[in-house]
Amino acid sequence: MRENYEAVIGLEVHAQMLTKTKAYSNDVNEYGAMPNTNISAITLGHPGTLPVMNKKTIEYAIKLGLALNCNIAEDQYFARKNYFYPDLPKGYQITQDKTPICTGGSVKIKTKDGVEKEIGITRIHMEEDAGKSIHDVDMYDTLVDLNRAGTPLLEIVTEPDLRSSDEAYAYLQEVRKLLRYLEICDGNMEEGSMRCDANISVMKKGSKVFGTKVEVKNMNSMRNVQRAIEFEINRQIEALENGEELFQETRSFDALNNSTISMRSKEAANDYRYFPEPDLQPIRVTEDQINGVKAEMPALPNDLFEKYTKEYKLSEYDASNLIEAKPIALFYNEVTAHTKNYKAAANWIMGDVKSFLNQRGLEMKDFPISAEQIAKLIGIIDEGKVSSTVASQSIFPAMLEAPEKDPLAIAQELNLIQESDEDSIKNYISQVIAQHPSEVERYRNGEKQLTGFFMGQLMRLSKGKADPKAANKLMREMLEQ
Repeated sequence: MRENYEAVIGLEVHAQMLTKTKAYSNDVNEYGAMPNTNISAITLGHPGTLPVMNKKTIEYAIKLGLALNCNIAEDQYFARKNYFYPDLPKGYQITQDKTPICTGGSVKIKTKDGVEKEIGITRIHMEEDAGKSIHDVDMYDTLVDLNRAGTPLLEIVTEPDLRSSDEAYAYLQEVRKLLRYLEICDGNMEEGSMRCDANISVMKKGSKVFGTKVEVKNMNSMRNVQRAIEFEINRQIEALENGEELFQETRSFDALNNSTISMRSKEAANDYRYFPEPDLQPIRVTEDQINGVKAEMPALPNDLFEKYTKEYKLSEYDASNLIEAKPIALFYNEVTAHTKNYKAAANWIMGDVKSFLNQRGLEMKDFPISAEQIAKLIGIIDEGKVSSTVASQSIFPAMLEAPEKDPLAIAQELNLIQESDEDSIKNYISQVIAQHPSEVERYRNGEKQLTGFFMGQLMRLSKGKADPKAANKLMREMLEQ
């Protein structure tokens, strides 16, 4: 049945902005504080209180709009979106209705088949978050924490361009990466700072008419978004095949049962009774403001990917790994400012450096060795003074213990400088040949793959100090004699 249908998916991502204060008050904006401590009369919507616009939210919205090649609206005003939730103290949400700050633009993703696809952006608008209802602390009552109320949000709404749960997953990965690069949201879905609603419908393949849309909410991970979409596609196809009618509704995803549950019929815009927010002045975004934000834009993932693959000649795999996290990419940029061996720099960062961080649960900012010192380590390998193996197994650990120490000085102190003169290497080879007569005979009878065995014995005997390139050539020559 699945092969006869095509899914049509649009996503709405709510990203909490990393401002110090809330959207319309000077209440502290932070996660994890004691319940109902980051609140004031403004957050609680007491009579006579007035909201004041947080300028940083406008700057962040412009930054995201520029990164996604959106059109930035010049004139905007805010609206009240009226609905009742226990954790919405004012009884309405301040949002943007008719004048979103950003329209158009797109996010580039790579499908499972490796094909690039652009997902259109319908709009990005600024709004405030609601508080949080907690149902699992008290057996009999729902508890309300209003710390989150008034937290500034950016809502990013896509066109219905996604066609599978895999594409949705790839899109969320790209959006989260971008938000983190721009440092406007930490993207932690588990903490609720990035949340996603999915609008899903199915239609017969080849049809131009979309099916009935269902919105799925309450998903706290990208994997759960993927699972919810898969379940909903199958549910809708099965219903249609059974002759059932689908209704526009809002559903919740139950991660334990891997299913969606109907919550309510889908609200229409007029249910929210939108009207202009009378207590906030309209805002105007000038060309100077946009240029000011543009001048401070960091390098973005796609730009770095292009640079690493085109200029540095890295593989797409290496480039993708490096740009996955901004701190890693920035450290790589620092290393390559001191060495032109771009591949070696990538290998060290994605290998030994990342392994060290992962084993200790550290972030890139906690890494003790400077980028310049890593570049120096690459330099003494390139100069043939030490081998890669010795650098990884002996010098790198020593640098971790004494980060300020020069890697060449460490190599000299530990007597690890590579021997490249022929006489000393031939001496080692002679010893290896004398110690393994049966293997030598097998080699000379055609088992040329034993070269690796002999080289291993040579490196053990020389304690890794023999130059592998020179040794390999001399080894073959002496074995053939």
